[in-house]
Amino acid sequence: MAHNEAVDVVLVGAGIMSATLAVLLKELDPAIKLEVVELMDSGAAESSNPWNNAGTGHAGLCELNYTPQAADGTVDIKKAVHINTQFEVSKQFWSYLTKKGTFGSCKSFISPVPHLSFVQGDGGVSFLKSRFNVLSKHHAFSDMEYTEDKAKMAEWMPLMMPGRSPDEVLAATRVMNGTDVNFGALTNQLLKHLTSAPDAQVKYCKRVTGLKRNGSGWTVSIKDVNSGNTREVDAKFVFLGAGGAALPLLQASGIEESKGFGGFPISGQWLRCDNPEVVKHHQAKVYSQAAVGSPPMSVPHLDTRVVDGNKSLLFGPYAGFTTKFLKHGSFMDLPLSVRAGNIGPMLAVAKNNMDLTKYLVSEVMQSMEQRLESLRRFYPEAKAEDWRLEVAGQRVQIIKKDPKKGGVLQFGTELVAAKDGSLAALLGASPGASVTVSIMLELIEKCFPNKASGEWAAKLAEIFPAREKVLETDAALYRKINAHNNVALELVEASNETESYA
Repeated sequence: MAHNEAVDVVLVGAGIMSATLAVLLKELDPAIKLEVVELMDSGAAESSNPWNNAGTGHAGLCELNYTPQAADGTVDIKKAVHINTQFEVSKQFWSYLTKKGTFGSCKSFISPVPHLSFVQGDGGVSFLKSRFNVLSKHHAFSDMEYTEDKAKMAEWMPLMMPGRSPDEVLAATRVMNGTDVNFGALTNQLLKHLTSAPDAQVKYCKRVTGLKRNGSGWTVSIKDVNSGNTREVDAKFVFLGAGGAALPLLQASGIEESKGFGGFPISGQWLRCDNPEVVKHHQAKVYSQAAVGSPPMSVPHLDTRVVDGNKSLLFGPYAGFTTKFLKHGSFMDLPLSVRAGNIGPMLAVAKNNMDLTKYLVSEVMQSMEQRLESLRRFYPEAKAEDWRLEVAGQRVQIIKKDPKKGGVLQFGTELVAAKDGSLAALLGASPGASVTVSIMLELIEKCFPNKASGEWAAKLAEIFPAREKVLETDAALYRKINAHNNVALELVEASNETESYA
């Protein structure tokens, strides 16, 4: 075996998380030496692939599960506001890169698409009205429109209204400045931009087979999946951003902070339509309410997707269960992740989530006709021949220790870092990609605290004129940043007032 190579940073996985962190680190320190290691033969091959995720550009505009309703009828908007401002932070980074001129076109990965929420029945209408009344008072949602008028709904979502009973009780909200993001295209654009810089490499068809402490850093064992050759790289910092594969690698690191974490894999499927005669009648992302007992990630939605310049419609997701942690993974992933430290929380979650398990099994067993029935709640005149089933990416939800319940299943994302800041992993799923930049900024502040507040501070302030907390409370600044981002990303036409932050 050759003498160990040395780099500053090894990033495992060539998805949106690693690509974002690598480019951000290179902006903050152009002299940093880093390597991205990817198991597949291209970037964005798993959850970042546009057909493997909802790709909404999650901004809390239409996702009803981000605004839970309490028993007394009040609607909590904190999570929606936070996700909205996190998405604005992502847009600041993409705007900054686009303005550099060497990054490429933003049109390849982000498109303007209205975001709608759609509800049925008296209970749904009451909830949506309450949600609108609270949300529309916040500056991030002041452009939201509400209607119970079916003629208006026919204008907003012309595909979805024909064929309905005239006495059906319906309501909808709309925000015109939503987006569709192709995170696969964005990831590959980031990786291309990264490798145009010195001392930055992306290596494909490489599997990380070992992680061991080496002084204040790590020795990473890497195997070429084609030749079988292995090499070892010494790194000062390691990031595990490999989607579902991050958990086994985190466990392999042996860091104290990894103890007690388990994974609950959930697969997904979509119905996809490419018929241009159907697609042209639906220019929106329309979200509704999840069925009782179903997980938050299964909220049904009918989405316009823009991939490589072509429009399609996606409906779903239909959840499912498999023991794989990656779409291209092994059925042994789940059993091999069981450890003495996490078997308690995993068994507690299994016992306390029998309804969820039954739901996932029932979803897997559905026929195509049953799936079309769900679609027809949205699009009553849907024809079977226009739709085909697509298998989505794997999501590995987090299982954590809990003092009361033994273990809890957590929907969301979690950054796990070694206390010395030498290694970090990202676990979990939605809203994932849309808030990547905020999560990677949190990682930088956690793992590189002295540099973040010292030599990198001026550059961070240049790239990010306003972070989430300020955007949540300062309406004038929010509007200025939002307007600037929308012009820089070519989501709206430029006007004299919106050309700069100044």
